[in-house]
Amino acid sequence: MKFLSAGLALGLVPLVLANSVLVTYPKNTPDSVINSAKESIRQAGGTITHEYSLVIKGFAADAPEAALQQISTQSALYKPTIEQDQPVSIS
Repeated sequence: MKFLSAGLALGLVPLVLANSVLVTYPKNTPDSVINSAKESIRQAGGTITHEYSLVIKGFAADAPEAALQQISTQSALYKPTIEQDQPVSIS
C-alpha cells in the first residue's frame, strides 16, 4: 500500500509545480516567436492548454516557473505578458 501511495504522490508533483498561466504577445509578433515559446514550455514538462489566434496572440498553459522565466527572455523585441489564469465572470 505504501508503494501505491508514493506512486500517486509522485505522479502529482508536476501538477503542483506547474503554474496555470495566460501568455499573450503584441499583435505584430511573428508566429515563430510564439511557437518557440510553446516548444520551450513543452520541453520543460509543461502543457499548452489552449491556443488563441483570432482576437489575441498567445496561449494558455500549465508550465513550471523555469519555463516561464525562459520564455520571458527569449525575444528582445516581442515581450510576452504572463499572468495567472483565473476564472472571469460578468456581473
